[in-house]
Amino acid sequence: MIKPITLTGINKQMMPIGYGCMGQTHSYGMKAAEEEMADLIRYAKKVGYTMFDTAPAYGDDNEKFLGKAVKEFRDEVIIATKFGILHMPEEGGSMDLNSTHDSILKQVDESLTRLGTDYIDLYYQHRIDPNVSPEEVAETMKELHQAGKIRSWGVSFAPVEYIRRAHKVFPLTAIENMYNLLDRHDETTYFPLCEELNLAYVSACPLAKGFLSGTINKETTYKQGDWRNRMDLFSEESIDQNQVLLEMITQYAEEKHATPAQISLAWEMHQKPFMIPIPGTTKKHRVKENYESVLVDLTEEEMTSINNQLKKMNTVGMHK
Repeated sequence: MIKPITLTGINKQMMPIGYGCMGQTHSYGMKAAEEEMADLIRYAKKVGYTMFDTAPAYGDDNEKFLGKAVKEFRDEVIIATKFGILHMPEEGGSMDLNSTHDSILKQVDESLTRLGTDYIDLYYQHRIDPNVSPEEVAETMKELHQAGKIRSWGVSFAPVEYIRRAHKVFPLTAIENMYNLLDRHDETTYFPLCEELNLAYVSACPLAKGFLSGTINKETTYKQGDWRNRMDLFSEESIDQNQVLLEMITQYAEEKHATPAQISLAWEMHQKPFMIPIPGTTKKHRVKENYESVLVDLTEEEMTSINNQLKKMNTVGMHK
C-alpha cells in the first residue's frame, strides 16, 4: 500500500491521491447536478480522499459544489483552489489572466465565499500572468498567508525559473502540471526541481482525460462541447499508435487483479514520493476504483520494466 504524506505548510496527513473536481462543470460538454455532485464528493471522503482540487475557472458552481459537500467535515480535508484565470472558455480561445495584487485579493475573497470557508489549504496560481513578476505574486501570497486566508500556495504550468524566483520570496508547497504514462516530459525538468525545493507534484490529467482507463476506443463518441472532440490524443491514428501502451497496462492489470486505470495511477505514485495524481470523475464506481489504486503494489523490478518499455514506445500524448 502507498504511504500517506504530509504537505509542507499543511498539517493534514493524506494518501497521495486527490479528487479533481473540474469535470463536474467544465470540459466535458455538461454541468452535473449540484446535489448529485455534492453527494459524490461526500462519498469520495468516505472512500478515503482528503484532497479536493477545484478552481473558479471551471465555473462558479465548481467551488460551490465542493464547499457544500465538505461543510460538515471542512477541517478534515485539504481544499486546493486557484487564482489568476478570470475566464477560461469552454471551446478554446484566449484566457483572461490577472494576477495583480488587487485582483488576487478580490479573487481569494470570492473563492472563500463560494467555498463557504475562511481559509484555503493550497492556493495555486492557475496560469502565470505575463504582466506580473513572480516576486510580486509571492509577496501577495505571503500577505494572504499572514492574514490566515491561505495555508500554503503553489503554481500551475509555470516555467522552472518562475518557480525558483517565487520560491525565494515565499516558499511554495506544490506545483500542478500535467503528467501521465503518455506525457512524461517533466521527469527531466520539474522532478529534480521538486526534489531540490521539497515541493509536491500534483498531477493533472493522470488518466489522460480517461484514455488510460482502457475504456475508450475509435467508436467512442463525446458530447458537444467535450474537449476530447478536438484533441489529437483521441483521433483514430493516435488510438492505434497508443495501443501498445494500453496492452502493457492491461497485462499488468490482469496480473495484479486491478484495472488499467489503477495501474496507471499506481505507476505515478510509485514514480516519486512527492507525486499526487488527481483523477476526476462524476461516477461513484470510478471514485472508488481510482482511490483503490493506492492498494496496488508495483515492485521496483516491475517499475523498472514498465519504464524501460515506455522508453521504447512511440506513443502520442495529450500534447504532441
